Amino acid sequence: MTQKWLSIIGIGEDGLPGLSAIARTLLDYAEIIVGGDRHLAMLPSDDQRKKIAWTSPFSTSVEEVIHRRGQSICILASGDPMCYGIGATLTRRIPVSEMTIIPAPSAFSLACARLGWSFTEVDTLSLCGRPPSLIESYIYPQAKLLILSEGKETPKIVAEILKSRGYGNSRITVLERMGGIHERILEGTANSWNETQIAALNTIAVDCIADSGVAPLSRLPGLPDDAYHHDGQLTKREVRAITLSTLAPLPGELLWDVGAGCGSISIEWMRTNQRCQAIAIEQNSSRLQYIADNAAALGTPNLQIIAGKAPSALADLPTPDAIFIGGGVTAAGLFDICWQALRPGGRLVANAVTLEGEQTLFQWYEKVGGNFTRIAIQRAEPIGKFLGWKAMAPITQWIAIKNS
Repeated sequence: MTQKWLSIIGIGEDGLPGLSAIARTLLDYAEIIVGGDRHLAMLPSDDQRKKIAWTSPFSTSVEEVIHRRGQSICILASGDPMCYGIGATLTRRIPVSEMTIIPAPSAFSLACARLGWSFTEVDTLSLCGRPPSLIESYIYPQAKLLILSEGKETPKIVAEILKSRGYGNSRITVLERMGGIHERILEGTANSWNETQIAALNTIAVDCIADSGVAPLSRLPGLPDDAYHHDGQLTKREVRAITLSTLAPLPGELLWDVGAGCGSISIEWMRTNQRCQAIAIEQNSSRLQYIADNAAALGTPNLQIIAGKAPSALADLPTPDAIFIGGGVTAAGLFDICWQALRPGGRLVANAVTLEGEQTLFQWYEKVGGNFTRIAIQRAEPIGKFLGWKAMAPITQWIAIKNS
């Protein structure tokens, strides 16, 4: 089917009068109108056409739209439907050749216009239906954040996160109902934020200001070891930085972190780009909790955590672009399953600290090739009144790229 049957129209707080002539024509000729209760209430009271309001779970309404494929349907959406909106959801299920999408200015564009911020110099994210801890990885000195709010409580939640991270002096601006006659702007700092009468439809702007003495966390690999809760099963900072550079994450790629320990490799993989995904596989129940806590604290709450022992726990997982084996390298059949699961062109990186582990890596080197690196790190530590070098256990690292 190539005929356009679905139109998705962005609508602002100015309602139907703010629509372009083309958007209004598409709306007028549609047989079925879909939207939130607020959008459907903008239609004339005598409009007798079929209306479908979004329900919970949202996926049910999406399936209903897809089930009516071929009927003349118009979806009303807030602002830009392709900016964290229904348009982005439906284009994953319906060919864009069957749609007409007409955006209105997004909340981000309107906020930049109100604040005088350059859109190209801000970080944007949505907390609608997403964990608030996502914001953790966006916080750094002088960052400018624009956040789509889940509701009237979100600004307070954002303020608390900023304070707990040592960014209590950050300036917060809440922009309500932008583009309508009830538009309002509220301002304050994270430390002083006490606004309670806030409209449910709001966008949050944050100018991040670090408190004195706060050490910012880079989004590059190699966070300080004390950024993690762990029981000693932690890939140390220097080795972690080398390992992530070897894994070479790209936006949108998926990592399997096998024997994840406290989750440091998969967390820092995800922190490199908001589109990176990771699955942490770990059998120890205490460490599973460490992974969850660390993921939330470091801004990667969407890290998928699998409780179980590899290789059996790897069954039916989505195809990875890269695999890191940091624990259990001698487990029978582990490398066979990982190598088979890896997509062509994917990377497998494994670290070993024992002779038995090195032997396993060498056996696989003989099968598929690859490269070895020996990582020996020494840190200066006190020896009485002086400083001396203390060596960490040397790491043997093997990387292989699957050619076919």
